[in-house]
Amino acid sequence: MQIAERIKTDVTTAMKAGDRDRVGALRLVLSELQKAAKDGDADEQAVLRRERKRRRESETAYREAGRRELAEGEAYEAGVIDAYLPAELGDAELEALVAQAVAETGAEGPRDMGKAIKHVMAAAGGRADGKRVSTKVKEALG
Repeated sequence: MQIAERIKTDVTTAMKAGDRDRVGALRLVLSELQKAAKDGDADEQAVLRRERKRRRESETAYREAGRRELAEGEAYEAGVIDAYLPAELGDAELEALVAQAVAETGAEGPRDMGKAIKHVMAAAGGRADGKRVSTKVKEALG
């Protein structure tokens, strides 16, 4: 079942349970998925990762501004989105992918970071944040 279809089902379930916060979060995500599908973007996981990233960035901004209640709302929505994404790679798995990418691309220094990062991101299949990958590749080549 597609992610959007699962979310539609979960919206109904949350409505019946009276979970207004979850319904709101799911509807926002569903709206973004439907917009992306209308624009021809069929990669639902990419849309979910983008939306999760937006929520995390908003959470950080609200926390820095002292708006705890808004930050908690954003954190909750990011958590709801996380439930529909595959689990992130652990550090050991990511380091193994980085080592493999460095070996396969022949990367030797900071100049070759782009090649290695591209290789790791493709191998991770959306299960690793770009910032984490960049940091790990930099450590490996640094």
